[in-house]
Amino acid sequence: MSAIRVIFVGSQGRMGRALLPGLRATEGLELVAALDRDDDVAAALAAGDVDVVIDFTSPEAAMPNARLILEAGAQGVIGTTGFSAADLDALDLEARNAGRGLLIAPNFSLGMILLQRFAEEAARWFPRAEITETHHEGKLDAPSGTAQRTAERLGAAGAQSGPAGEETARGQDVEGVRVHSRRLPGIQAMQEVIFAAEAETLTLEHHALSRDCYLAGVVAGVRAIPGRVGVLRGLEAVLFEDA
Repeated sequence: MSAIRVIFVGSQGRMGRALLPGLRATEGLELVAALDRDDDVAAALAAGDVDVVIDFTSPEAAMPNARLILEAGAQGVIGTTGFSAADLDALDLEARNAGRGLLIAPNFSLGMILLQRFAEEAARWFPRAEITETHHEGKLDAPSGTAQRTAERLGAAGAQSGPAGEETARGQDVEGVRVHSRRLPGIQAMQEVIFAAEAETLTLEHHALSRDCYLAGVVAGVRAIPGRVGVLRGLEAVLFEDA
């Protein structure tokens, strides 16, 4: 079987520097180009036979890059956050018209994806829940895309955080679930989901100790996206048959 030919966009960012050594060493993948912000993505796509483009760039670049991927007849694995629901719907239509697939996921940690799945199950029995997420000081979006996705899945499963009253320190409401964000030095990423019921609590917690934990999920996405059509929302879409 021939190797999957991959272009990585965002090579000099935090994720790029962490992931590229592992991607180069992964059997069955061939990294044909590693591009940074000033490189021409369209020219790189036109220059070679590319199967999958991995994008870890910025919200401003990710949408046009996604369209370039589809125009080139490639598949995409996109870890950049900041897409609106309207953006995802538009890209889904464009991807289906092109007969190509885009995996757009806010998080590629297998542990985090499992936490979200366990949280959905817990919400059936503990419908009162809140989320706290902590990231390094360089993390610009708050709540993080991962925390927003967790809250959306909890809200869809029936979880709620209860009334906020007039307080201003109750976090951001995402689908009825309160999300509290912290930005501190010396921390990579942590997320905690706390469920409460009469006389007991249940806590699900995940710590990303380094960005190395995202490699397995990115590789799983690259291997799964060939042959898929449309926008797949979240890594769970390729990990679990019932997602």
